[in-house]
Amino acid sequence: MKLQNALREYILALSTNEGKAANTVESYSRDLNKYIAYLQEKGITDTSKIKEEDVFSYTEGLNEHYSSASINRIKVSIRNFHRFLNFKYDLKDPTLNLKTSRGAKRLPVYATKDEIDKLMSGFNDEDMDEFFKHTILETIYGLGLRVSECCDLRTSQVNLRDGFVKVLGKGNKERVVPIPDQTRKMMEVYFSNLRPLRIKKNTNLFFINRLGKKIYPQYVEKLIQQKLNEVGLEKHLTPHKLRHSYATHLLEGGADLRVIQELLGHADISTTEIYTHVQSEHLKESYLKAHPFAKEKTLDK
Repeated sequence: MKLQNALREYILALSTNEGKAANTVESYSRDLNKYIAYLQEKGITDTSKIKEEDVFSYTEGLNEHYSSASINRIKVSIRNFHRFLNFKYDLKDPTLNLKTSRGAKRLPVYATKDEIDKLMSGFNDEDMDEFFKHTILETIYGLGLRVSECCDLRTSQVNLRDGFVKVLGKGNKERVVPIPDQTRKMMEVYFSNLRPLRIKKNTNLFFINRLGKKIYPQYVEKLIQQKLNEVGLEKHLTPHKLRHSYATHLLEGGADLRVIQELLGHADISTTEIYTHVQSEHLKESYLKAHPFAKEKTLDK
């Protein structure tokens, strides 16, 4: 099978049959295009001609240009590509002995409750544009949304009367998330008083800018950095770290891990379990600061 044909078919399967997110599909496509370009430089244009040593030669050469995490991601892309071809067409898999590692998961950075309060109190809600920005960040934090989920939110997904949102997450999987009272009040004011003033033509987007158009993740990232600078918060926060904060604060408040998994839309509980490590680190820090036995003592001579 020709390499380019195999790649096109695999990428199509990722985005349709497997329902991968657009960012994931783009990442796989970028990695595999480079892999195929390497093979073509060696004169290999058909999948049947790829040998184990070709795969190893390519992945070994990555050490000079990529971090270990990036190399692992590329290996996974290549391995999954060949597994797909093996499963669908019974083609030989040259990656059977290709080793990948999960690696240690980095603990997510999150804001404390005091930091969230300081960030949100920095908005002047008497100003309509400030109130709009405030409502966006309240929605991301209050519902634990991905920034793309907030930007893509439709009016049909939001039930302000009963206080819940139907979120369309990764892989087009739908989940129902309750809206906290404080967040709901802000969303109601925005939807009833501000949004109608911004509508230029029919749209079912919930959040629209002053021109009546869609907001994008870059806009949200920029506004949070501006507000962090204004209120003097030195911690580097992003919209996604507000989502981390939501999950961490739920866990600290006693929420069940399975409930948090459902609210975040994680397919695998192991993804959610990272927040238990965050809580453990927090407890350890609190202990070291507060318990007298944790402090070093100087022995009298």
